[in-house]
Amino acid sequence: MSSVASSSSALPEAAGDSIWRTRWRMFRRSRLALPGLVLFGLFVVIGLLAPWIAPHDPNRNDLLAVMASPSAEHWFGTDELGRDIFSRILYGARISLLEGVLSVAIAMIIGIPIGVVSGYAGGRVDAVIMRLIDVLMAFPGVLLAIVIISVLGPSLINAILAVGLYTVPIFARLARGLTMSAKEELYVEACRAIGMSDLRIVARHIFPNISAPIFAMATLRVGIAILTCASISFLGLGAQAPLPEWGAMLSNSRTSMLIAPHLALFPGLAIILLVLGLNLFQDGVQAALDPKSEQRVS
Repeated sequence: MSSVASSSSALPEAAGDSIWRTRWRMFRRSRLALPGLVLFGLFVVIGLLAPWIAPHDPNRNDLLAVMASPSAEHWFGTDELGRDIFSRILYGARISLLEGVLSVAIAMIIGIPIGVVSGYAGGRVDAVIMRLIDVLMAFPGVLLAIVIISVLGPSLINAILAVGLYTVPIFARLARGLTMSAKEELYVEACRAIGMSDLRIVARHIFPNISAPIFAMATLRVGIAILTCASISFLGLGAQAPLPEWGAMLSNSRTSMLIAPHLALFPGLAIILLVLGLNLFQDGVQAALDPKSEQRVS
């Protein structure tokens, strides 16, 4: 009896391990996904360890080395106030990652429930909600974010909130479409037949089955949110001095690009590499979570 029980309890663990091995195999089928994961992971490590690996205080001024070229002491040179650019980029990694993750988290927390309710309820509820979402989508994203920041005031928190709010319609429409497709499945009909409540059907059956495409979209939107927040900070509406945010660093370098191009070069490269890593990583995540890819592997 005990041997039978132990073998049966081991089956779910073995099945779980097999699923994760299959996911990893599908992830690696995208040749650029693994380099993207390494690049993204590198920025995460840099952001977490910035206080320990940064050679200088990111806000300390050295008036004797203003706009100094890259050297052994200052690897990426110094900015217009004599601050070490390499240290500021290391600290800026955590700010950029915070911008992207929090913006997308806000959009998901608001947008996914709206989309699920709209898609599951249908009828007039769906019509009203979608018309409101269409109104939000009629505005260009950055323009809507600028309007929100103009009302709330320029700051890093308000920039994150603005980018999150303008991203809400994207997750709402995605969740709505997936929910409308999932609620027609036979397992949902079976749940209704046995008297299961709508809330339990959505929470226990529909949402787990639509979460994979939403997660893949979230990975992509983190990179877009980082780029948008950097653009807002470049306009002076996002992170304020002396925060070492990459977009703000690019903005401060505008007047000195001809005499000190390194002021713009290194923050620009940091933005490009982080967004590139996230986009490549998203390709692998989408392949790993795509049921069609799983069928091809099997």
